Amino acid sequence: MPGFLTELDVRCLDDGLWRLDAPLIYASDVLDATVIVPPGFTTDFASVPRVPIAYWFWGDRAHREAVIHDYLYRSDSVPVVPRELADDVFEEAMCCRGKSCGVRWPMFWGVRLGGWTAYHKKRVGD
Repeated sequence: MPGFLTELDVRCLDDGLWRLDAPLIYASDVLDATVIVPPGFTTDFASVPRVPIAYWFWGDRAHREAVIHDYLYRSDSVPVVPRELADDVFEEAMCCRGKSCGVRWPMFWGVRLGGWTAYHKKRVGD
């Protein structure tokens, strides 16, 4: 059964990014693996465009899920996965956290259609 095994413990950095102060651990059925995002990892959470309507509906909705997704998009994540699989894990994590279809599907399709611009562009330590 998929789910988060730890809580999200982050600190806001000056430039709008967030840094994990403790590992974020997620058990994924899609991957048949446990993903461990290390402390020190930086994220911007979900990159929802700051367009008023889009951000109002989908901004600040899936922080834990976005951290896992951001991590899996890094070129040296463990495990390294294809982009489509990382997107599927994002959707799985939103589902297991009880996000509604009205939140889950638009966010999933946002990364599925636009994620190519970020996939494997950074390393975990960046």
